[in-house]
Amino acid sequence: MADRLDLPRTTRRSLLPRVTVTEDGFGKVSESIARFMGTPRFLVYMTIFCLAWLAWNSFGPPDLRFDKAANGFTALTLMLSLQASYSAPLILLAQNRQTDRDRVSAEQDRQRAERNLADTEFLAREVAALRIALGEVATRDFVRSELRNLLEEIQADADERAEARVAEAAEQASRSD
Repeated sequence: MADRLDLPRTTRRSLLPRVTVTEDGFGKVSESIARFMGTPRFLVYMTIFCLAWLAWNSFGPPDLRFDKAANGFTALTLMLSLQASYSAPLILLAQNRQTDRDRVSAEQDRQRAERNLADTEFLAREVAALRIALGEVATRDFVRSELRNLLEEIQADADERAEARVAEAAEQASRSD
């Protein structure tokens, strides 16, 4: 039967598994490579590699030298150019990912600052409302003065009663005499 054109093809089985590369996975790998290339360890390894290459091709047995000094170490130059041609895009990709992370971080900081500002403004309004409410509340000095006035009134009433009792006792004493 002929293949139908309105249906997608079925996937073929292959001996090798199909490798799927996600953008995020590739980005993580490129970042790790870019980070490694910026370390002193990488510089030491690259220096040792170049020195070993130059030493072997300069002082090694003449029939085993694979990159002649007379040709200006062409193979070494090509190897270093290849390394540079791969490292530059990886470094740029890592920088782009870092820029994206910085952008997200800046947005989160801005949102956090807005929330803090709103919270601060709310608390300022609440403090102002409390100050207004405290203006209507009796203060300690006011309560003390009121209590002092009440105490004076009570003492005055007690003194009047005592004077009235003394006067009444004196009147009873004068009647009984």
